[in-house]
Amino acid sequence: MTVLFHTTVLTTPANWLRLTTLAEKEAIGIVEQPDPATEGWDQRFWWGVDNPKNIDDLKIVWKNKTSDTASSFLAPTDWYAIRKADTGVAIPTDWSDWRQSIRVAASTKKTAIDAVTTVAELETYITTNDGADSDYPVWPLDPDQEAALPTPEPTPESEPVVTGGTVSTESEDVVDLGG
Repeated sequence: MTVLFHTTVLTTPANWLRLTTLAEKEAIGIVEQPDPATEGWDQRFWWGVDNPKNIDDLKIVWKNKTSDTASSFLAPTDWYAIRKADTGVAIPTDWSDWRQSIRVAASTKKTAIDAVTTVAELETYITTNDGADSDYPVWPLDPDQEAALPTPEPTPESEPVVTGGTVSTESEDVVDLGG
């Protein structure tokens, strides 16, 4: 006795759902729903939503990062200090002042880190890019960077005055100089 099985060959590709239009999906009863919104968190400060890391540990981490950043700024000019120690040649004043401003900035940032009392405050201080709210991302420019900044155009004391003619109130800005 022979038994034959009827097999159906599917010609639908494995990615058929992705290739199907919204109308085709709705025609067979598939309704798309957006993924539910999930609250995000910065993993540098939080283990999860409403699950902060230890504030004292975070303060140590961020003060160390601040020291590392200051050191990375100072390292390219350490040769000035080495040259002064070896030969007595003075460090140029602008570079000496800048190096000191880096040390002061790092100290100020560490003091601000010590002053925060919550993880949320620390996160705001570290991640805010607005100088009015946080000075953390702002470091003094070295003398070469300051020299490379473009000089701003001088601003006129007052608006230029056009004498004679009339100014149109039409939708386009038209000035008739009476000519």
